[in-house]
Amino acid sequence: LQMPDTAAIIAKYSQNIPRYTSYPTAPHFRNDEGGRLVETMLSSIGQHERISLYLHIPFCDKLCWFCGCHTKHTLQYAPVEAYVGSLVEEIRLVSQRIGFKAALEHVHFGGGSPSMLERSDFQRLREALETAFAVDEKTEISVEVDPSDVKPGTIEGLSDLGITRGSIGVQDFHPEVQAAINRPQSFELTRDVVIALREAGVRSLNIDALYGLPLQTRDRMEDTILKVIELKPDRTAIFGYAHVPWMKKHQQMIRDEDLPDGLQRLQQAERAGWVFATHGYERIGFDHFALPHDSMAVAAREGRLHRNFQGYTTDACDTLIGLGASSISKFRGGYLQNIVATNQYREAVAEGRLTASKGFELSQDDIVRAFMIERLMCDFEIDPAMLEAQFGAVANPYIREIQLAAASEADGLCRMQDGKFVVPAEMRQFVRIVAAKFDAYLKDSGFRYSRAV
Repeated sequence: LQMPDTAAIIAKYSQNIPRYTSYPTAPHFRNDEGGRLVETMLSSIGQHERISLYLHIPFCDKLCWFCGCHTKHTLQYAPVEAYVGSLVEEIRLVSQRIGFKAALEHVHFGGGSPSMLERSDFQRLREALETAFAVDEKTEISVEVDPSDVKPGTIEGLSDLGITRGSIGVQDFHPEVQAAINRPQSFELTRDVVIALREAGVRSLNIDALYGLPLQTRDRMEDTILKVIELKPDRTAIFGYAHVPWMKKHQQMIRDEDLPDGLQRLQQAERAGWVFATHGYERIGFDHFALPHDSMAVAAREGRLHRNFQGYTTDACDTLIGLGASSISKFRGGYLQNIVATNQYREAVAEGRLTASKGFELSQDDIVRAFMIERLMCDFEIDPAMLEAQFGAVANPYIREIQLAAASEADGLCRMQDGKFVVPAEMRQFVRIVAAKFDAYLKDSGFRYSRAV
């Protein structure tokens, strides 16, 4: 086996590329299309269809410099409490437009920092969800938890909400790195929160870390990963830090000279993957890992892995409704994004209006390419037989396209093997580069994305 010249590949493909958590990607959503599409998309939900929700809490009590999320810093709880009131009302408005109590498959609370909510607000949200939707024993409820937010009542509030999975952000345990990203968080604090969640009956735990952070090295990365493994998460993700200071002004606090270069980032990611593999974790996609018993590992083995705005997921629902400021929704026919500015979002809710602002209606070409890119990102292959089974004769030009892409590939990133278009195992860290070959919008877009690796 001839190993790839990673330095040459990184130098050649130095352009920034989407993470492909959707296709088309969010920068292509169109202003003012949300209001036109939202009623149609909500009315398209089937009476017996299970759906998923994403609820966005856009507040933090400390602003981390690495963060790429839509969030705002607050030291007062009053704005958070008021926002929860708007979220409760939006839940009612959306359910009213759907016209029946849709059954919930997955509910994810993200941010910001959902764990900063008071127990009474967790209870309010649970009551609103149960009133508007059907919450049953199959419903998974995951919450992003910042250990620094956990105070008396937090764990009890999460239990009241019905949390089944806690997702804890670690980033890096080294004080030098933490200082460079304004994210102090000790291993001991993180361990204590993990213990508390498990004692409260939370049956699954996810831990996120980052590579490519300022002052991060392979050795520091390995030390962090070993500490994460000590906490025994069921699944974990190692995301590449996306340095986009032109979009997120607070990232300008991070010095460019402190950041690892492309090759160093790749080496950090590979070291993390190796450490997880030697401790019994299975690789899921290109940046997730899970223990063999975990539902994500099972889904990956069975070809049932999916990808949405939270990354890799077991969520197979055709409908994901985003609630809260800036949240993104996915439907069979397209995407919506809510008003980003929190005050404007709250004004719309107060007036009884649905808050979708941007939108995108999918064409047949979009649907086929979205399917191809998702399977490539999840399975590292596109099976022409699967394309034909899914789309019939419509698939023929796309099958020719993947064959041509493989035939014209000069760097070994992809090839045809046993009749399938595949990304070889040694090239899987470059899967986003391969996916970009099938992105009909990328060439002419003026958008700036994050690093390809």
